[in-house]
Amino acid sequence: MRAALVIFTIGTAVFAATPDKALRVCADPNNLPFSNRSGQGFENKIAETIARELGEPVQYTWWPNKRNYPRNTLDAKRCDVILGVPADLGAALTTAPYYRSGYVAVYRKNSGLHIRSFDDPALRRLKLGVHLTDFDYTPPGISLTRRGIRNIVPFSLYGANDQPNPPSQIIDAVADGRIDVAFVWGPFAGYFAPRAKTPLEISPLPERDGLIPLAFAMSAATRKSDASRNRDVQAALDKCKPEIRNILRQHGVPLAGGGQ
Repeated sequence: MRAALVIFTIGTAVFAATPDKALRVCADPNNLPFSNRSGQGFENKIAETIARELGEPVQYTWWPNKRNYPRNTLDAKRCDVILGVPADLGAALTTAPYYRSGYVAVYRKNSGLHIRSFDDPALRRLKLGVHLTDFDYTPPGISLTRRGIRNIVPFSLYGANDQPNPPSQIIDAVADGRIDVAFVWGPFAGYFAPRAKTPLEISPLPERDGLIPLAFAMSAATRKSDASRNRDVQAALDKCKPEIRNILRQHGVPLAGGGQ
């Protein structure tokens, strides 16, 4: 999830090595805080850090992070590595996680709310925003509907091609009062909430809701047949761990369960 479920299409950068060892990076051109065409996202910065550690120049190719992203990039051999995928992605060979984050509730600081779980009685009378992927709600939406809570306003993770930072629209809706609470992937909240025109509160949610996971370890991934490239990327991630953690901090990524 572009968000998490990723879900998990949430925020993905991809890179491929050419014969002269250039690191060609495929990234979504309009998906902050993960990546954009100006190189402002934390996955842009992490990809550039990996390339620098490997001694390879980085070249970007832009690819929208939508449905079937791994199939259209890794499997099609357009790219060799994806950043920002769940660590347990079965279709690829993943590195050790380089961060772990979870879903959060976002609401106005002056609202008097203190949302800590989906069982808060206030949720049955409020307008609740959740992200919608191509085929379903993200995990918070599933948790809410399983409780019979239907007062949900869906927001697309993708938006129109000319719409800047589509995932941020749900945070804007909280700030201007169109909805009362947004349940979003932590990196979205950590980046956009501090930039909102109205002071907002970010409240972490439990890492699980019954059988529904709400926190995820995120990794880089290669094709299963490309173990050599996977080892290269893993070595760079290990060597640059303090720098990567600082990049995550600078972009407001809330780390869950011990973080990296």
